[in-house]
This record gives sequence, structure tokens and C-alpha cells, in this order.
Amino acid sequence: MQITFQFSASYTSRIQKPFAFLGALLAACLCAPAGAFDFEDVAARAEEQAGKPYRVVDRKPPAELAALTYDQYRDIRFRPDHALWRTENVPFEMMFFHLGKFQTDPVLINEVTPSGVRHIRYRSSDFDYGQNKLSPQKWGDLGFAGFRAHYPLNNTGYKDELIVFLGASYFRALGAGQRWGLSARGLAIDTVGGKGEEFPRFSEFWLVKPAADAKTLTVYALLDSPRSSGAYQFDIQPGTETTVNVRARIFLREKVATLGLAPLTSMFFFGENQPHRTDFRPEVHDSDGLMVATGQGEWIWRPLLNPKSALTTSFSMRTLRGFGLMQRDRHFSSYEDPEATYELRPSAWVEPVGTWGPGRVELFQLPTPDETNDNIVAYWVPDQQPPPGQALDFAYRLRWQGKDMQRPPGGWVVQTRVGRGYAELAEDEQQFVVDFTGPSLDALKPDAEVKAVVTAPANGKIIESNAYRVDATGAWRMTVRVKQLKRNESTELRGFLQSGTDVLTETWSNILPPR
Repeated sequence: MQITFQFSASYTSRIQKPFAFLGALLAACLCAPAGAFDFEDVAARAEEQAGKPYRVVDRKPPAELAALTYDQYRDIRFRPDHALWRTENVPFEMMFFHLGKFQTDPVLINEVTPSGVRHIRYRSSDFDYGQNKLSPQKWGDLGFAGFRAHYPLNNTGYKDELIVFLGASYFRALGAGQRWGLSARGLAIDTVGGKGEEFPRFSEFWLVKPAADAKTLTVYALLDSPRSSGAYQFDIQPGTETTVNVRARIFLREKVATLGLAPLTSMFFFGENQPHRTDFRPEVHDSDGLMVATGQGEWIWRPLLNPKSALTTSFSMRTLRGFGLMQRDRHFSSYEDPEATYELRPSAWVEPVGTWGPGRVELFQLPTPDETNDNIVAYWVPDQQPPPGQALDFAYRLRWQGKDMQRPPGGWVVQTRVGRGYAELAEDEQQFVVDFTGPSLDALKPDAEVKAVVTAPANGKIIESNAYRVDATGAWRMTVRVKQLKRNESTELRGFLQSGTDVLTETWSNILPPR
């Protein structure tokens, strides 16, 4: 078994440099010998910069770019016929994002070929500025805000958007037939705890030119922030399910409160478990739940919420098998939004490569007044973080999935609803209706005895629970009536279906925020 977490004193061998240093950086890139550049070169840069004080980006876009409105900025588009590798016989091509408005921190981008490494200069001729009246001839080599890769995902005649790196350490990808939804990040620091969240950023990228028959695109990235430095390798494999294999080496400049690995960021506005009173749409979200697979064999489903105030929960375990923010509901009728197409937005499933050791999956949920804000974050927090200056190595697979997504092997939750039926509920009571499906339930005999095993380990009392089959759908339904003992405290609920001694389903793990 490969041990992916490793601590060591040193290794042989997002730098944030003012644009005054572009010439020196370019010279360094151009002198790299052919075939010599790989992950270890980026890691050496990361270790070197970790030993120096953090330098704030002190070069911002020209004032005329910074003054653009949102719509004016959107009117700046990269010219597709100028895409990197467009005229060459390779399956991938690259396009770049312009600086301006919200994207004000420049990144350096390089190309790696058998001939060596070359810096990709910003050229105003690569962009269409639309109706904007600007003077790009005065700007020089601005750098870029980020980039996107294209690949023929859905048919051989057109190269679709495959993956985007844009802003801080954010990136997101698509599989065939999917639409843009949740995002991933390289690293999360003090999302909870500490004195405020720190957003590390990818400051430089290296794009490895693929061969004519390549099935994988490789990207290297250098990460930087006041308290971290890191090297990343992304091996991107497009398909019905696009897989991004991530290798990372992190150096901390100083200790942090919460080190979040493989972070995912999504949006949950409302859903069947938290319906909206006035919106005509039944549900609006990029993800409807957090799924966790522990190394001890338990599968957990936590329905997402749009809470009234910030809400942090976590799942501790000795080892992790995987976690993800999932979009399980794939029916158009659940959303009724032909423009947003929430039913086509991807799930993102993280699988550790090797052993990550003990730690916790942490879920942070924020209130949002609408669907324009990402208010959900999930990540892995190791019990041990490396001392400042030493390295933390880890690797994982990040799978961007559509209808055919990761599920537990037995049974899983297909919906969570809340509210009373005919009978009134007491003021301090709530009722949940949870439907399960899956092969373990399909295999039951018609006369099988199934029971709901429900507990309230924190601040709750189970008043009633039932389990029965819904003939109209074939699903098995669990109903739970719970009393919240202290209104000003959260209540945890756990429930699953069981037949005899056989556990049939994942664990439905729900939280009732303070009322």
C-alpha cells in the first residue's frame, strides 16, 4: 500500500511575482532542458518559496479594466481560432481568461513540450473586446486570469469545455452531457476556526502539450498563500465520467487552525427537505447531499441545508474511503428550470490514493439569499498537519459524475422530506419522511420484515419511527418523528433500514439546526 501522507525535513528539489520580474521568470523557463520538467521541479519551487516571506501581488490590471462592469467584462472573449494547439493534431486545446473586474490577480502560464518550457505571453490580439473601448496596446504582458481546456466530450466534431482553472485555487470539470455546477479547490485554510478563511491561489501553471493520441491532459500548478506553498499535478482524463488524478505536496509557512484537503464548494438554496414558500421551482441546488464512505465500511448521507446561520458539522474516522458533494436527484421535474438545468450538474467524488490516516470530513454550510452564492464547503482535515517547513504529500482521484454516480453497494437515500401529515405535531417536534432504494432492497422477499433503526445521539428523543414499502415507486420509506429537547441547540439524527441482522442501507445522518 502506498502511503500518501509523508513528512520529511526537505526534498531535493502560486509564486506571486510582480510583473517587473517577468523577464527573469521567462529566462528561467526558457533555459529548462527538454524533457526535464516535471512535478519535482514545481515541488522544488514550492519548497523554496515556503522558506521565504509571502509576497502580496502588487501588480493589478490597468484602471480601465478594473472599472469594467460585470457585463462589460463578460464582453471580453478569447478568440477560439487563437486557441493553443488549435492547428496541431492533438485532442486538447487551451483558451485563456482575461484579467478585469473580479479577476484581478495575474497568473503565469507556461507550455511544456519535448523542446523545453516556454512562457505564454498575453497578447491582446488573442481577445475580442466586444463593445468595450479599451487601449490594450498600452498594457504590455498582463498575464492571464486563468485558462480552460477543450476536448470533444460529446461528439467528435466539436471540442467542448472540459476543465476550467480560474480564481484562487478553484477549478471545475465536466463529463459528457454535464453542465457547469460545483467547484473544487486546491486547498482550504481556516474555513472554520482561526481568524478568518485564507484562500491560497495558483500563481503559475505549466500545460504539458499532449501527443496526437493522448487520452490524458497533464497540468502542473504552483500554489501560494500567506501560510502555505504547494506543488500540484493534475492528470485529466475526459469521458462520460471525467477523472482528475491529483498529486500534491504542501509546505506550511506556519501552523493553521484547519487544513482542508481536497475541498469541494457548491450551492444549496432549497430542496425537498427545505422547500421555498414562493419560488415555483421545487428545488434549486448544485448538490443535494454530502456522501461519506469510511474505511470501516459505513456509508453516510447528510442532506444539505440552507441554514439561518453558519453551521459546521463533521464526521471523524480512522481512515477515509471517499467523500463527495452529490447531485442525486436527476429528474427535470424536480427543478423545472430549463435554463439552469440543475439535473445535469455533476457530482464530485473524492477517492484517496493510499492511506490518509485519521481525520474528519468537515461540512460547512452558510446561509444564502439566492442561488448565486456558493454556500457549501466540504473537505478532509487530517488529525496531524506537517510542522512548518516540512512537506505533506497526498494524492486522490476526483471523479466528476452524472447520472451514473458513486453510490453505496446496498441501499441509498433518494429523498428526504420534512413536515406533518394528517396528524398534528407538537411545537417541539418534527417529522421526516426518507425514501431508500437500491439492490439490497430490491432483493428482499415480499414478506421480508424491515425495520427502521433510528437514534438521536444529540439533543433529541425519537417519538416514533416506521418502515414500509411504497408500492407506487418500489422504494422503502422510513418515517421519523423526533422531539428537539433544547430549542437553542442542534439535534443529530441517524437512521437506516435493517432486516434481521442485515443492514440494508447507508446511514441517513440529518441535523436539525437550533430553532
